[in-house]
Amino acid sequence: MATVTRTTILAATFLAGLVLFVPPTAADIKTAQLAIKADQPGATINRHIYGHFAEHLGSCIYGGIWVGEDSDIPNTRGIRNDVVQALKQIQVPNVRWPGGCFADEYHWKDGIGPREQRPTMVNTHWGGVTENNHFGTHEFFDLCEQLGCEPYICGNLGSGTVEEMADWIEYITFDGKSPMADLRRKNGRDKPWKLTYFAVGNENWGCGGNMKPEYYADQYRRYQTYVKNFSGNRIFKVACGPNGADYRWTEVLMKELADGRRPMMQGLAPHYYCGTGRASRSATQFTEIDWFWNLRGALRIEEILIGHEKIMDKYDPQKRVAIMFDEWGAWHAVEPGTNPGFLYQQNSLRDAMVAALTLNIFNNHCDRVKMANIAQMVNVLQAMILTDGAKMVLTPTYYVYFLYTVHHDATLLPTELVAPQYAFEGQEDKLPAMNVSVSRDKAGKIHVSLVNIDPHNAVEVTTQLSGAKAKKISGKILTAPEINSHNTFDKPTVVEPTAFTDAQATESGFSVKLPAKSIVVLEIEG
Repeated sequence: MATVTRTTILAATFLAGLVLFVPPTAADIKTAQLAIKADQPGATINRHIYGHFAEHLGSCIYGGIWVGEDSDIPNTRGIRNDVVQALKQIQVPNVRWPGGCFADEYHWKDGIGPREQRPTMVNTHWGGVTENNHFGTHEFFDLCEQLGCEPYICGNLGSGTVEEMADWIEYITFDGKSPMADLRRKNGRDKPWKLTYFAVGNENWGCGGNMKPEYYADQYRRYQTYVKNFSGNRIFKVACGPNGADYRWTEVLMKELADGRRPMMQGLAPHYYCGTGRASRSATQFTEIDWFWNLRGALRIEEILIGHEKIMDKYDPQKRVAIMFDEWGAWHAVEPGTNPGFLYQQNSLRDAMVAALTLNIFNNHCDRVKMANIAQMVNVLQAMILTDGAKMVLTPTYYVYFLYTVHHDATLLPTELVAPQYAFEGQEDKLPAMNVSVSRDKAGKIHVSLVNIDPHNAVEVTTQLSGAKAKKISGKILTAPEINSHNTFDKPTVVEPTAFTDAQATESGFSVKLPAKSIVVLEIEG
């Protein structure tokens, strides 16, 4: 039986590479029907949905981003040049820092001033290692400036004070004469920075203080009062959101902080990680049952999202408060021989599927979802990039972000999809084999992001396109020989995008043959 889903198609940027896949035989092909309503444009897909997260965790910061000015690894003021250049290629819109759980034990004044004089600290959440605080506020804003992206800072509510948070805002953004502005100038920065997003705490239901929602709501009221706008800077205030499907947390916060003429928060930040499978937690050593269950978990984020949207719509029908999934991704077992507290894991074609499915879902809910931050940027969890000393490799997830840059600030186009199901032998659950989102950019080009999670069967998609013509079609595909194919330092090009030509214009739209276990992004010109 077919599964009907409503969605939108995304736009994509393309990178050439080598990808090998076996063309499907006629017996292996299933069919789907897709309707794209280009004459009924929706909301804008905020580019900040494609945001990133860099926590003081493992080698994300130290080794992954920061190597120090004296390093033999090419750098600009201590920040790795190769990592910056790779991240610029995917047009990173924002970076969330310094955590994560780390944020609620981070005291920002320890990370300013001459580096040799900065006190050390023990990272109690992640590996119990001692950090030298060489990467702090100035270094973070330097990173953002090198990337050309917006800063997103997570403030310390769990173990910090109201005064500490207020001083940090003043240090960063005040252009006049004051104790904190003068301290910033003493440390080498005359003009203030622009601070776009600021979160009041992180996971305060857990590592950020084990708070009940009522208590956190009261604490948020107090702390956010002192997150002030200085010198023309306007801060978008973000409240700690729920853990997965904790709908009571959302209910309490919306009632306490958003039920009124002026919400005290502009964003609510849920977190969600999908599991790794049933038989194996390994990032690379897994079978189809693990593929099935991991992708099942990835698709569940839409169910969770809809549940929170319904509550938010009750208190905020005008959609003044944004959903900001500022932590999401796949969480696997760490690589053998690595520190369990560093969360260093490989990244396979399966993770690319998780990313593509999730980003399509966020795009399709862009009337409420305005930001998301994949966890994390380098060397941690579902990373874009892996490093080992001077070596660097781009992951399959990186290439999804590269292909999907065309959706940034594009207009969502509504879709209706009738898709076949993907079932794994012995499992009662069945999943929609296909997932899609569609957008139109400012130049009028339509981009269609199609995902086929079935590892065995291709899908022949017949598309009805209303309000536009498909005169010219081009595309890229991301696939690989095996479901666990991945890139390594020795073999960095196993999973890369390549040209896709199996799409043709028709009288009413276009048709496309979507290979098994593939992500395809089409560009349509009328």
